[in-house]
Amino acid sequence: MTSAGGAGAADPLVALVFSEIAMTDQLLRNRLARALPRGMELSQFLVLNHLAQVGHERSPAQLAHVLHVTRGAMTNTLARLEGAGHVHVRPDWDDGRRKFVGISPAGRTARDAALDAITPVLEAAVAGVGPDRLRQILPVLRELRQRLDREETPQRKA
Repeated sequence: MTSAGGAGAADPLVALVFSEIAMTDQLLRNRLARALPRGMELSQFLVLNHLAQVGHERSPAQLAHVLHVTRGAMTNTLARLEGAGHVHVRPDWDDGRRKFVGISPAGRTARDAALDAITPVLEAAVAGVGPDRLRQILPVLRELRQRLDREETPQRKA
């Protein structure tokens, strides 16, 4: 997208939107990290939350893809979660090279405690914005994320 001012000039609106998204992301991550229970990292919460929401096992590669992190980063996060007893990692019975990860009862408890801890932070962040305005921006944010994901996915497979 270019501005009317000339070929190749960056559109100031696009730059402003993505700057706001990036700053909001950084501020939110910092606040959530401070609110999480002692010893839990945001990456660990995100894995536990995803596993709790989907309700079934996922492979480490699937988790890395969904959470947009490298496989190495996911391996590190899973090792910490497994060490804390929050996930179970088992081999794929059909393909011994693969593994599956499931959330443990202790992991569900930890996820629920973390969710209780961060809910006030999330509620404070949107206080005054109102549900109608949140519903208005959600489709736009979702579309931007989906477009970025489609553009990034082929690069990961290369």
